[in-house]
Amino acid sequence: LMTVRQLEAGTYTVENQYPRVVNREGNRVAQDLVNNVFEVCDRKWRGVGSIPKSGYKLRYEFREHDAERIFDVKEIDTQEPANCISGLVLRGVKKPHDCACFGKECTPENPLGATMVSAEGACAAYYAYGRHLELQKRPAEVAHA
Repeated sequence: LMTVRQLEAGTYTVENQYPRVVNREGNRVAQDLVNNVFEVCDRKWRGVGSIPKSGYKLRYEFREHDAERIFDVKEIDTQEPANCISGLVLRGVKKPHDCACFGKECTPENPLGATMVSAEGACAAYYAYGRHLELQKRPAEVAHA
């Protein structure tokens, strides 16, 4: 209901639906537990690249549980194929149907980018609800407008 009201008013903001049980500071006990085990670090994100202080890593004292260290994980490649625009979709600059690969080379069975990999991704959602079928019905010049 809060979202509908914002939509009707043409506004957008973060609102707390449950102020009786969730306060602005959040769950301090849970936050302290996370902060005792993890520390903030720079992280590379698929389709977006590196974002400073956007990830977590295990603190030094928990290194015996660090899978990246135990399995000698090298730098993870977060680059998408050149023909994939999932980074632009993630940032809200483009829509899934703006991609020439959407519903063709890029499907949930053969995802090219982060936004098609999981059902929660924008491209996968568009695909699941038939947006790729709509593109097939329209002339190519309209589909890419």
